[in-house]
Amino acid sequence: MAAGDLIAPGQVWLVGAGPGDPDLLTRKAERLIAAADVVFYDALVGPGVLDLIPAPTERVSVGKRSGRHSKEQGSINDLLLEAARAGKRVVRLKGGDPSVFGRSAEEMDHLAAAGVPVRICPGITTASAAAASGLASLTLRGVARGLTLVTAHLKAGEPLRLDWETLARPGGTLGVYMGRAAAGEIGRSLIAAGRDPDTPVMIAVNVSLPSERLIRGKLSALAFLVATISDDDPTLLLIGEAVETRRVAVDVLRELACPA
Repeated sequence: MAAGDLIAPGQVWLVGAGPGDPDLLTRKAERLIAAADVVFYDALVGPGVLDLIPAPTERVSVGKRSGRHSKEQGSINDLLLEAARAGKRVVRLKGGDPSVFGRSAEEMDHLAAAGVPVRICPGITTASAAAASGLASLTLRGVARGLTLVTAHLKAGEPLRLDWETLARPGGTLGVYMGRAAAGEIGRSLIAAGRDPDTPVMIAVNVSLPSERLIRGKLSALAFLVATISDDDPTLLLIGEAVETRRVAVDVLRELACPA
């Protein structure tokens, strides 16, 4: 199938750009980007991914960062609809996976209500990429039987209301998207709800990019661990016993590299 056959004029695709590294794009995502007439992209889409957009293709930044929204969601919905009604092949490029805290449902509902066909191309979500970078597992037999993903992103002045008792239960991994600003509250609330203060945590910053940082420690030190992270750096918190599996993996890799 030719790239142009993937997307019809007047159609919108919500495309997962992954965590930032263009090598983590799906082949389908790359083909859709190549076939688009216009690409609306988020602030968290990596520069290497944007470089894949052909020169003649129209690019529209609709990036949103905490406290600095260039476009409100309603405006983005209208821009997508306007482009589709003009007969353009539209790609809405979203960091990570469109269906994981990507507000894809709002855009799909708006387009569907106007009769515009819309589809989703999934992408690698940041939690998966962070675990891979840290040589960790999000689930682990006998240790982490489940994975819970939540977001700490809030409207200005809105309190962080989560089911702390459920999130504090052992036996699972917790991934908190956009959790830097609320890290102290998250740590205190989980411990107050019964989570062991010594629970391992991994803080992943700029996942999959050259500036990636992985910071490890304990839940009790979460507020301290995020102190050096800039407000502009996308940050994910991974909390749970499975996060520590990297130590075993590193020991094995070291032995393979330097046999006795």
